[in-house]
Amino acid sequence: MSKKSRSKLWFLVHSWLALPIWFFVLIVCVTGTLAVVSQEIVWLANPQMRASQPSDDAPRLSYDQILAAIKQAEPQTLVQSINRPDESHFALDVEVSYPDGRSLTVYVNPYTGVIQGTAPAFDFKAFTRALHGWWLVPFTNGYSWGWYLVSLLGVPMLVSLITGLVVYKRFWKGFLRPTLRVRHGARIFWGDFHRLCGIWSIWFIAVISITGIWFLIKAILFDNQISISSEPIIPAMSRESVPISAAGTPPPRISLDRAIEIAQQKIPGLEASYVNLPGNAYSHMSVSGRGWYPLMYQTATLNPYNGEMASSRLLSDRSSLEFVTESMRPLHTGDFGGIWIKLIWFFFGLLLSMMILSGLLIWTKRTALATANALKREDKKNRVTAQPALRREPSEASL
Repeated sequence: MSKKSRSKLWFLVHSWLALPIWFFVLIVCVTGTLAVVSQEIVWLANPQMRASQPSDDAPRLSYDQILAAIKQAEPQTLVQSINRPDESHFALDVEVSYPDGRSLTVYVNPYTGVIQGTAPAFDFKAFTRALHGWWLVPFTNGYSWGWYLVSLLGVPMLVSLITGLVVYKRFWKGFLRPTLRVRHGARIFWGDFHRLCGIWSIWFIAVISITGIWFLIKAILFDNQISISSEPIIPAMSRESVPISAAGTPPPRISLDRAIEIAQQKIPGLEASYVNLPGNAYSHMSVSGRGWYPLMYQTATLNPYNGEMASSRLLSDRSSLEFVTESMRPLHTGDFGGIWIKLIWFFFGLLLSMMILSGLLIWTKRTALATANALKREDKKNRVTAQPALRREPSEASL
């Protein structure tokens, strides 16, 4: 075999070995697309998650009213936290514990305060996110190898975007004159489709690949005990700061609505969506929510007895590096602006998945054709080489 033939053979082997990698990328993109709307899919299948409004003008209950309704329905229940989802059609997620030691998340109707059901420990939402994020590989000591394997795909995805823009000369013309020829055969159609999807998904591919690379860096930093966070550690309250109460009764605490009011005074524009109640007599109460910047939460930590601010975590408290890195996860998942942002991320996730699929079809067909041609050339070359030897056999035999 000549040097040129060997080079082509190795190139074909390289091409076929890349096939499983890009199938893996395709599966990760498809599962990620499903994960974006997984909460909505569970909402469609599970009526207990729905915030059914008793009447068109029925107002939402306040946090204190929700807490009172839960206590009235189940007096022995200890409420740990209340989470109000971004979309108004979702029920509240309330973490509760019981005297027998059970800890559950229950769905509570935000208009009536009725406990509508119990959230499963592992549902379709958790399954798709775990499958997409780390391929269900368990975390035993730090981040799992599945996390590293998935997040590492951000590198070839970003490189493919850059090389694609270099190869496709004057790609911006695709925005002005999009081309999709449907009557010129499958090869032409899939080629046009691949380029068209790539052009319109440039911003999305850049966001997904860069944030995916950040997940890889995050795991490396964590597993090497390197922290870039400036968030302070809040110590438990001292014994002297806890008021004395009558025997057998808990110390009096401020109401949840009052805590939210204090937090909003400290953080103007705060939309309180998460309240974490004290776990014991020496724990603080925290109120969290989004403000003008939807990619990041701000938090106020309060003394539950007098409402004094123990600590706060504002946008201005983040360093420039934290401001960027804490924005990575919501940018990757599309979970920061309600259902319409999720639908945009879902649509472009489908577009990205179809672009990878079309690229696989084009690449596989070309590689298969090149392999068949290479085999034909080698077979023809072997036949030509064997013919002179066959013609010499009679003369050699006569000797």
